[in-house]
Amino acid sequence: MIGMMSDTHDKLEAVDLAIDFFNGAGVKHVLHAGDLNSPFVVPHFLKLKAKLHYVWGNNDGDRERIAARLEELGMAPPDNFASLKIGGRRIALLHGTQAEIVDSVVRSGSYDVVVRGHTHRFKIYGRNPLVINPGEVCGYLTGKKTVATLDLTKLHAEIVEL
Repeated sequence: MIGMMSDTHDKLEAVDLAIDFFNGAGVKHVLHAGDLNSPFVVPHFLKLKAKLHYVWGNNDGDRERIAARLEELGMAPPDNFASLKIGGRRIALLHGTQAEIVDSVVRSGSYDVVVRGHTHRFKIYGRNPLVINPGEVCGYLTGKKTVATLDLTKLHAEIVEL
């Protein structure tokens, strides 16, 4: 099982809730679809037991310092898009600022799963590929702090409210 999150927007207590959830669920990978916002959020991920994958969001401010902090966690500097292979599944990870880019990735036929953020609205749809927006960890726009999990064997995703 993997975990997914997006749009943390400096909300540290919500980040900690998400990390505690993922650690308790025993996920092996956490895919973050962007918008940490500030470098001071990154050290909170030291508590995460899973491998973190991160892509830039449109609100990430000091990218140089965020990248340096992520490198301290042993991560390569982030990009705007990540093409991952986890558990035999091809996964696209992007923030999704431009809907036409998300649509292009979905239509490409190159991925089993597409994980995106940006809208702050959780949504799971499609079958080939399965498209997952875990919503917002921060809870600023919807009032709900959400993440998602995905069973890679069954390709079954669930939204979890923290």
